[in-house]
Amino acid sequence: MRFIVGVMGPAKAKKKDLDNARILGELIARRGWVVLTGGRDVGVMDAACEGAKRVGESLTIGVLPTAKDKISRYVDVPIITEMGSGRNNINVLTSQVVVACGLTGSGTVSEVALAVKAGKPVILVEASLADVAFFRKLGKRLVAAAASPEEAIALIMKQVEGRNWHPRSAARGGYDNFSM
Repeated sequence: MRFIVGVMGPAKAKKKDLDNARILGELIARRGWVVLTGGRDVGVMDAACEGAKRVGESLTIGVLPTAKDKISRYVDVPIITEMGSGRNNINVLTSQVVVACGLTGSGTVSEVALAVKAGKPVILVEASLADVAFFRKLGKRLVAAAASPEEAIALIMKQVEGRNWHPRSAARGGYDNFSM
């Protein structure tokens, strides 16, 4: 089973969030991990998949809310849910870790909250101190802040190399005793 990293972020993202998502997608793909996003052709979703496609053998999955949504050209496996925002739960539960680039949209905030509720580790890239404090209050040890995509990858690698991630436990989140 391949390690799946969910990259979440707003459709109407700031330039820094798009840049972070592209770098993050590339770094994830370089490790042979799968990039999972909301699959649309806008914002962080598109940027993360674009970054992953800079790497030859990358795999990107896009979980889309409706059949009407335009699929990012960088998505290898589109999954059309016809669930609207309910697809956010699929995004989170399918990912072993969730990385958020930008917390300016309600969809992204809901995905982070769903991840915390599901016991999934969350990394907030370049988030404000207020956002980090809020989500740490909810998720305690499950929530980490990273100043850059490289730092986010380092946090994930620390856990993967620490053998806290096991494919057999993927159904319940993929981590045993995950803390950041």
